[in-house]
Amino acid sequence: MITVVQRVSDAKVTVGGEVVGAIGIGLVALAAIVKGDTDRDLEWTAAKLTGLRIFRSADGDKHFDRDVREVGGSILLVSNFTVSAATRQGRRPSLDRAADPATAQAMFGRFVDAVRAQNVPVETGRFAADMKVMLINDGPATFILDSTAG
Repeated sequence: MITVVQRVSDAKVTVGGEVVGAIGIGLVALAAIVKGDTDRDLEWTAAKLTGLRIFRSADGDKHFDRDVREVGGSILLVSNFTVSAATRQGRRPSLDRAADPATAQAMFGRFVDAVRAQNVPVETGRFAADMKVMLINDGPATFILDSTAG
């Protein structure tokens, strides 16, 4: 599983002009389910996402001191198969690594449940919809989580 994580002060996702998910301070996670992912990948990513110390300390002296729970933040989870794209060769991204839509949808649903089980408020986009994601990246602070990276 590959996830692009951005620390935000505000974010929302709309579908057809309708807000389907919105948060204040927290994280936006663009998540791709890749072929071969298991529930272990989902659990690892959920724990890592909620435990990352990427928020400033209460006094502002340390840049990476607290996690999303410690700051009272939320997480906006957005399924995004393009995060799995291979771009090394050619000019057109290869999306061959992405899980098939039915598998990805089921696994993404379990991922949402796994993140919610970490006691963090979660909002989501809408799977396979044409979504518009708007955010204010705080920092900017952007990280990539890859459950299969060594």
